[in-house]
Amino acid sequence: MRVILVNPRGFCAGVRMAIDVVDRALDIIEERPIYVYHEIVHNTHVVDRLKGRGAVFVDRIDQIPRGRIVIFSAHGVSPAVREEAKARGLTAIDATCPLVTKVHSEAVRYARQGYQILLVGHKNHQEVIGTSGEAPGETQVVESPADIPGLSIRDPARLVYLTQTTLSTDDAGVIIDALKAAFPRIKAPPSDDICYATTNRQAAVRRLAPACDLVVVVGSRTSSNSVRLTEIAVNVGTPAILVDDVTELPDPLPLPAAPRGEGYAVLLTAGASAPEDLVAGICRAFVARYDATLEDVTIVEEDVEFNPPVTLKRMMQARGVDPGRQRLRVGPHGYDAASYGRVPLTISAGGGAGAG
Repeated sequence: MRVILVNPRGFCAGVRMAIDVVDRALDIIEERPIYVYHEIVHNTHVVDRLKGRGAVFVDRIDQIPRGRIVIFSAHGVSPAVREEAKARGLTAIDATCPLVTKVHSEAVRYARQGYQILLVGHKNHQEVIGTSGEAPGETQVVESPADIPGLSIRDPARLVYLTQTTLSTDDAGVIIDALKAAFPRIKAPPSDDICYATTNRQAAVRRLAPACDLVVVVGSRTSSNSVRLTEIAVNVGTPAILVDDVTELPDPLPLPAAPRGEGYAVLLTAGASAPEDLVAGICRAFVARYDATLEDVTIVEEDVEFNPPVTLKRMMQARGVDPGRQRLRVGPHGYDAASYGRVPLTISAGGGAGAG
């Protein structure tokens, strides 16, 4: 059996920044607990680890005692939440992904210009709730083409669509095409709202899955982008399973009766909020159970980094910590046999194996 570890996978720059914000806050701030508004990212292992360090996750601002510190999650919050936190005297550290902040800014700008906003996304997702809150009277959420006839439109010439950053590019494209058909003069955002990491991870699965017998996606079921990866694999004709960690990896695997090639090939990827150590644990299981070979295939290289939020920077500087040294770079994965079961071969996207 061949296990193909696709790159890019796992943490994106926004997720790494958000997790780093909580870790750094716990490092430098002595008072406990530190409160986080909603899950910092949608991964149970990440949240549980941070709980163990002293973070408390809440779903309402009024659950936080007055005058304490609150960290806003990577998915962003509405102005109403910010105002509520301010009214309680909370010190807010904003770990919103900058790419989500971009969509928030677009919503504010278009609403001020008199546009109605059609927000393509999932109504109950925290990101969509936060974006909608930037222009609550001007925003309507569109989850599918079936929602379009029920929209309340003042002027078809003053419409703009925005999208949730973690959507499937396939699903978003279907909805956007339907919006354009219904409202030919609808305005598009100045650049694609779906984030680079979502697009790259989906494109990698779309490219490699057709030659594989099974796709395994590491991620929590609450993670929108992880769920979308499984859907994309199925859409190109390859069975896919979503596992939170190695304990959910089925044995036997749901493989077809016969492989597509000379032997079974499993594509292994991870959602943008899934830690790499979970991927490594699954690799060890494949090696132990099936004596699998591991192959590393890079479709696109990512080298993206985000600065920590201003409030955290100031806290770090006040405590003699240089915030410039805390920036996290999203780069290639490092491999070792102890963590992964064996060292993978390095395979270019076009083939050609070499020692890794």
